[in-house]
Amino acid sequence: MTTEAQPTEYRERRARVYYRNGSTNAVYGLGLIGAWVYYISSATTLVDGLIGFLKGIVWPAFMVYDLLKYLQ
Repeated sequence: MTTEAQPTEYRERRARVYYRNGSTNAVYGLGLIGAWVYYISSATTLVDGLIGFLKGIVWPAFMVYDLLKYLQ
């Protein structure tokens, strides 16, 4: 029987997924590293450093918030 043909065909179809967001991922990655450098270097305590690490992950949210506040 050819019951094995279906799973291999399914795997072959799944293997052809293309990601075209390479440039946006690179911009986010550079922003993430820059935010970590900024927040962690300005930290005076370990807790501030940990909060800076978490802030670095969500830096786009801070940027959009400040932009919208500026534009009102």
